[in-house]
Amino acid sequence: MNLHIPLVTALLIAWLSGCHSAEEEKFQGYVEGEPVLVAAQQSGQLTSLTVRRGDEIKTGMPLFSQDPTTEAAGVSQAKAQLAQTRAQLGNLATGKRPPEVAVIEAQLKDAEARRTLSAEQLGRQQALVAKGFVSAESLDAARTQLARDEANVAQMKAQLATARLPGRKDERAAAQAQVLASEAAVEQNTIRLEQKSQRSPVSGQVQDIYYRIGEWAAPGQPVVSILPAENIKVRFFVPEPTLGALRTGQTVEVHCDGCTVPLPATIRFISPTAEFTPPVLFSEKNRHRLVYLVEAWPQPKDAAHLHPGQPVDVSLNVARQ
Repeated sequence: MNLHIPLVTALLIAWLSGCHSAEEEKFQGYVEGEPVLVAAQQSGQLTSLTVRRGDEIKTGMPLFSQDPTTEAAGVSQAKAQLAQTRAQLGNLATGKRPPEVAVIEAQLKDAEARRTLSAEQLGRQQALVAKGFVSAESLDAARTQLARDEANVAQMKAQLATARLPGRKDERAAAQAQVLASEAAVEQNTIRLEQKSQRSPVSGQVQDIYYRIGEWAAPGQPVVSILPAENIKVRFFVPEPTLGALRTGQTVEVHCDGCTVPLPATIRFISPTAEFTPPVLFSEKNRHRLVYLVEAWPQPKDAAHLHPGQPVDVSLNVARQ
């Protein structure tokens, strides 16, 4: 008997086993996308729609617009209220109008003239009383009249000073607060008007359009669905025995029909629970029947070759990790 035959056979079996372990493990999966839903921020009738399903768009491109009539009227009203509050603040800051101040100045001059006349009358009465031509009562009456005229002059001076002063501090503060509130109202209504026209927040492909021109879109209701390349991922399932060889951050290769070369993808999520499993006992013999969901994300430049719903094969390259 040739003793070398069993040795050759053993070596051949070991070689074949080594080749098998180096082979890539492939698992079935599919492509899935997480679209960005662009919703209407204000209620209104859709007046324009500038994109179609399947369009490739860039960030900032216009998507749709709604009837802005109500919001435009709100902006006009807010601007008018702002002009009113600013005028009120300016009025308080400058005091009374020049014609009103001129009236008070004329009244002051009249009061000063009356005071001068009363002073002269008092002087004459004092001379007459000294000579005994008039009674002391006449002198008292002249003194009283002079005191009245002096008080009237002081009153008119105070009114003139008050007319030239701006409004009280509290009144000016209240008017300033009204101006700030009106400016905020203008800004708020302007934002509402701008929100009637929506632009794309991301670059990607238009996946779906949920409203048409003429339809009423409520706030928060998606109008356009956009799928960015960075939101495309691959979902595949691995059996329980392979689960221990996986980790987040690990690179896998995605194979698809039409792909000339495998596309690299990075594992970001490994499900902690089994999915799509039959009712089996968790025995050592049945563990291979448990499968776990794994999600891997390709690079955006590679994701452009994949389409949601597309079936793919994923190789883990466990032997090469």
